Amino acid sequence: MDSVSNYSSMAVGYAVEYGSRLLLAIITLFVGLWIVGFICRLLEGSLVRAKIDETLRPFLVNLASWGLKVLVFISVASMLGVQTTSFVAVLGAAGLAVGLALQGSLSNFAGGVLLLIFRPYKVGDLIEAQGYIGVVKEVQIFTTIIVTPENKRVIIPNGAISNGSIVNFTAEGQLRVDLVVGISYESDIAKAKQILLDVMRNDPKVLSDPAPSVNVMELADSSVNLAVRPFCKPEHYWDVYFGTYEKAKLALDANGISIPFPQRDVHLIQSAAQA
Repeated sequence: MDSVSNYSSMAVGYAVEYGSRLLLAIITLFVGLWIVGFICRLLEGSLVRAKIDETLRPFLVNLASWGLKVLVFISVASMLGVQTTSFVAVLGAAGLAVGLALQGSLSNFAGGVLLLIFRPYKVGDLIEAQGYIGVVKEVQIFTTIIVTPENKRVIIPNGAISNGSIVNFTAEGQLRVDLVVGISYESDIAKAKQILLDVMRNDPKVLSDPAPSVNVMELADSSVNLAVRPFCKPEHYWDVYFGTYEKAKLALDANGISIPFPQRDVHLIQSAAQA
């Protein structure tokens, strides 16, 4: 009877001790998860007010949610008497192994986060990156997708883009189109410049501010090369580029100003004996 009484007392003692721990752990778990949800809702609202990209928002919220939940579960486990030191060490080792295995992907992920936060470009912008020129179609966490003028889809890793140079042709709202038109040495330069200026001023896609310009660029072997510089909106770049060349050729021809072919002067020298 004494042994039964002792076992009963021990059982009651363990029940009181571990029951209170279990109850406290359950309460901590539910309260902790509620706090995590509350923090994540606050974070999401802050990201919306900060106008963080929609692609990045869910990821940051989920990342914060899982991180905080892991902390809650570790706290609950320690309250139940589980040794969490080895558990944390295993998690750290697993994280290191995964990080080494996915080093390239993590680099692209980090690059994507930086691009979405600092936004050097957005969907619809005309950019040059990693040797490619095209319109940004989509900005993902790991890659950026652009469409080139040849209608080719190019998928560029974000790690490479974030570590390289980015040229955004759309950011300033206007582009300068660089053209070169050659006229013969016999042609009237002032007249040719006025004709080219009229061509650009009459084009509705050429901006009046900044004003287009025509200047002598080079005295070449066969022609006087004029630098023709119209400004336009980024979406009109190729229309202005090709259209100005065509209209310039027609206008110069109509006014008798020639665009010469390459020429060479050949001098023949006779010796005195042959003379």
